[in-house]
Amino acid sequence: MGKLLDFGKAGGLVPAIAQDAATGEVLMLAYMNEESFEETLRTGRACYFSRSRNRLWRKGEESGNVQEVVEVLVDCDQDAVLLRVNQVGGAACHTGYRSCFHRAVRDGALATTGERVFNPEEVYKK
Repeated sequence: MGKLLDFGKAGGLVPAIAQDAATGEVLMLAYMNEESFEETLRTGRACYFSRSRNRLWRKGEESGNVQEVVEVLVDCDQDAVLLRVNQVGGAACHTGYRSCFHRAVRDGALATTGERVFNPEEVYKK
């Protein structure tokens, strides 16, 4: 089997979209390097590459809100991935919302359209 994704186009990272497998709701956008992609395929749980921490980020490692991968889709250029997932714990967003896309542009400003599922200050005790 050849390479499934082309990690060479954007410095070793590809965008990865997580989508709720049951509802189709877009939950988040993150990035994967080759190692995180291989771990995702091997374990069946979403693993991303954190650009801010410069390390692998196993979704839910702190919050418990893991993503169980149902299907992996690759775009036509093999430089982006769509993970269809079961979102365990109800929230994909580190700010406590179900989706990272919980704000809409309304009258030139951002309006919150989602409801918080958890309080991040309680979940991410630093």
